[in-house]
Amino acid sequence: MSGPTGAGRDQRPECLCLGLGPQLTALLRALGPSGEVAEHLRAAQVEILKAIRVLIDQRIASLSASGSSGQRVPVE
Repeated sequence: MSGPTGAGRDQRPECLCLGLGPQLTALLRALGPSGEVAEHLRAAQVEILKAIRVLIDQRIASLSASGSSGQRVPVE
């Protein structure tokens, strides 16, 4: 048993995906949107993130303008 590794071991890839990684990547690329659609979706994502940023900025402004900083609590 000190000889070369068994025949079954030589055929199996060492990665956890069992060699399906490149095939899965090719499948996902084939099913994915075209370049034009992907660019449109990316631009839409940027616009959504900008809208979220405006909402956050407005909320910060409204909290800052209220002037209420809490109440004093005596500490013993």
